[in-house]
Amino acid sequence: MKAPMILDCTLRDGSYVNNFQFSKDETSEISRDLDKAGFQYIEVGHGIGLGATERGQYVAACSDEEYMKAASESVKNNKWGMFCIPGIASLDHIKIAADHGMNFIRIGTDVTEVDQSEEFIDLALKNNIEVFSNFMKSYVLEPREFANLVSKAKDFGAQMVYLVDSAGGMLPNEVKSFITAAQDLNPDVPLGFHGHNNLGLGVANALICAELGVEMIDTSLQGYGRSAGNTGTEQFISALIRAGFETNISSLEVMQLGEIHIRPLIDSYGISSLDIAAGEALFHSSYMSRVLEVAIDNKVDPRALIIDLCKINKIEAPIDLIKDVAEKLKSINPAPLNIPFKEYYGEEQG
Repeated sequence: MKAPMILDCTLRDGSYVNNFQFSKDETSEISRDLDKAGFQYIEVGHGIGLGATERGQYVAACSDEEYMKAASESVKNNKWGMFCIPGIASLDHIKIAADHGMNFIRIGTDVTEVDQSEEFIDLALKNNIEVFSNFMKSYVLEPREFANLVSKAKDFGAQMVYLVDSAGGMLPNEVKSFITAAQDLNPDVPLGFHGHNNLGLGVANALICAELGVEMIDTSLQGYGRSAGNTGTEQFISALIRAGFETNISSLEVMQLGEIHIRPLIDSYGISSLDIAAGEALFHSSYMSRVLEVAIDNKVDPRALIIDLCKINKIEAPIDLIKDVAEKLKSINPAPLNIPFKEYYGEEQG
């Protein structure tokens, strides 16, 4: 069996872990090594995407154009690109990307805001940039609703459409139902999968997608990414080999890249129970900072707050709603003692 293409997002999604501080040199070195190892698609830049630093969405170590220059000079055999959220990015960013020779761009929208992507997709295509639609928080839909949005993205011109498990809480059978629904309605539309590992299912979900013929899987070295991390590149490639897929990427070479470039950046092991709660509740971690703030102010368990909040709203987390839920929790879920919850970066969903 032929393996799916892999989009390595270490340098983009991984920046949520280091407060968006990948340097130009790190971007050059890691993207160069990923290119040499045979990764077909390499994503770089601010985790939130184009325009984020300009809009005050956490200041990255480099400007968008510095990241573009680093990637364009380093990736010689495969393709490099960046992420784009309409409203944070502007159409001008597409033009700047084209001037730097960007090969692909991913347009990310909540499933409730897909229409915002149309003009971005159109302009990217006009500038000869390969364009993918990423439906963030895909799990709030029913599979048939997701399939209908795939049809809409196709009509907009998207060349691939992504199922996105933003909270890392989807189960393999759920992933399968979404993918098969999309394939049944849109057999000619290439699909991708972007997973997180909050329930430890990143590789399992990616493998299900590979077996279903999904064309692209996102991974990151050492699973380095937002919240509990992404599908681990090394683990996924080894799983593909175990499952009998043919891949041109050496598992040993990739293991070495993770050890050299990423493992030194990881200062602790184990998964925060906040991220596990987020996976269980299908909670997007971009709202984590405000949940923690309200939990501390009201002396309630933030994990209980996450779970109860998502019983009401899995798409957004308005501050007034968080406070209302916290008020109801005061008498039944007091704050846990002496647990040093980690810091979270990035609030683009807010």
